[in-house]
Amino acid sequence: MRKPTITLFISVTMFLIACGNETNNLASTTTNSDAMATMTTDTAIEKTYDVKILDNKKDPTCGMPVTAGVSDTAHYKNKVIGFCATECKAEFLKNPEANIAAAELIK
Repeated sequence: MRKPTITLFISVTMFLIACGNETNNLASTTTNSDAMATMTTDTAIEKTYDVKILDNKKDPTCGMPVTAGVSDTAHYKNKVIGFCATECKAEFLKNPEANIAAAELIK
């Protein structure tokens, strides 16, 4: 009777250890660094934006090229505008008409 209990205990322990060692391979899925802009948050969840969907070359608030990294987007007059930071997006949304020219729209 003791042998099945020990075997069960060892099996459950190995299962629990194996489940705790799983890793998230999401970060390794980006293949084309020129076409993709990535953003990492404090929770280690990676969010990826394809710069091909954006209608601007530069962040309209700070002037940073969107190919260097996009952390947020906004829709403005049927255009998708990319921003390097959520703070830049917030600043843009305060007065979009004054800032849109700096975005260097593509389309």
